[in-house]
Amino acid sequence: MERELWLLLYHMALRCDKLTKARYRPAVIVGVYGWAVVHDRPVSWSCDPRNWPEALLGEPCFCLPSQSTMSRRLRSGDIQRLLDQASWLLTEVWTLCWVKIIDAKPLPIGGFSKDGDARWGRSVKAFAKGYKLYAIWGAGPMPLVWGLAAMNVSETAMARQMIVLLEGAGYLLGDSQYDSNRLHALASQHGHQLVAPRKKLGSGLGHRPHTPQRLRALELLRTSFGQALFDQRAQIERNLGWLTSCAGGLQPLPAWVRRFHRVRLWVHLKLIFNALRRAPPTLPAIA
Repeated sequence: MERELWLLLYHMALRCDKLTKARYRPAVIVGVYGWAVVHDRPVSWSCDPRNWPEALLGEPCFCLPSQSTMSRRLRSGDIQRLLDQASWLLTEVWTLCWVKIIDAKPLPIGGFSKDGDARWGRSVKAFAKGYKLYAIWGAGPMPLVWGLAAMNVSETAMARQMIVLLEGAGYLLGDSQYDSNRLHALASQHGHQLVAPRKKLGSGLGHRPHTPQRLRALELLRTSFGQALFDQRAQIERNLGWLTSCAGGLQPLPAWVRRFHRVRLWVHLKLIFNALRRAPPTLPAIA
């Protein structure tokens, strides 16, 4: 399965790669790194030809760079642009879906880790050190918008950054953490009605003014249509389950994935592999 997923990734990267004259094309760097990620191994492991099947080493335009080259190139902007374009290929047909769901997943690391970018913050019913994956999922296998931040960054703060990137229109479903006038207004400005239950059920709304969008969401949740709509929020739990519960999925961060830039790159490849596993695209053969 890992080989098939890697071939899908590499062929997609070749289609997105416009830089053809470099000694190591961005597609090659992504391919070598992807081989490490899909096997949950460090980059040095994937730079060793002994860890590759001979058939894959004969792929078009493919040759193994050194570990130092990988470390330098993985920080470059052309790699991130290629991954962003590959992500777009996996999400473009889903951007106009009417129902979208927002949530976050903690990515804890050891409490004694010296990672200078990780922070202590609220995880699931506890405090932990690490990072969080924040995502807005549509009907497709890849989040429409996602972000990564330290564990202490609130979900509402990241929601404000992600909502402005949403395309289309429709409903945005979230848990009670997202029930704020500011988020309701922001979602409305970008074509979406935020639907989130109240943080304190059974209490009054107080005397301060509330946005029409928040009042509409609260009224909507009192209707059978609103309840049926909000029941679809459970889909993001299944999405996160598929992302984390399979071989090669987003397991706890390994010891060699530390500092923000490495964690973000690792998570990005895991999201792409998960999307390729769930809905492999049809790509023309490489000439």
